[in-house]
Amino acid sequence: MLSSLSPYQLTNSNFFMMILETERLYIREFSYDDAAFIMALVNNPTWLEFIGDRNVNNQDDAHRYLRDKIMYLYTTYGYGLWLLEDKVAHTPIGMCGLVNRDFLSDADIGFALLPEYTGKGFAFEAARAVLDYGYDVLHLPKIVAITLPTNDASIKLLGRLGMHTTSMVKPPESANALHLFVPKNIGG
Repeated sequence: MLSSLSPYQLTNSNFFMMILETERLYIREFSYDDAAFIMALVNNPTWLEFIGDRNVNNQDDAHRYLRDKIMYLYTTYGYGLWLLEDKVAHTPIGMCGLVNRDFLSDADIGFALLPEYTGKGFAFEAARAVLDYGYDVLHLPKIVAITLPTNDASIKLLGRLGMHTTSMVKPPESANALHLFVPKNIGG
């Protein structure tokens, strides 16, 4: 269930772009105010195991990561990774969004939650909304996903989203080959 929002919301005296609203989540652009949250997210054990160390160890690193890896996507592509905020607690719980990667020919959906919010359906709710937004609003022809073969939770979620693995890809900067997932109605 998506609802229409004012495109800009006020929080902590700063404006940010609201992208989507689901039953339990606000999905919005990150701001520099989210530095402490980004440090917690990218340094939790699950992130480190399945995504990798992003060298975000202090506030300056967090601002750099937000500027160079997150906000860069907004200005370059008009979309990117967005913050997931629990509507009831008004607390950031994770990220979900669309990324263009040099080694993929299509936009890629990515998602990550703080450990205490996994297993509650938030990732599915956010990813379903982001996929719908990608197809219906951004008019992307195809959205894919990548994950490590050992990331059982993401593999299960991608299956629930109607995606299946077709091949393996190896990012140039990684030693690990990743499963490439495509929508089931598209061969790959």
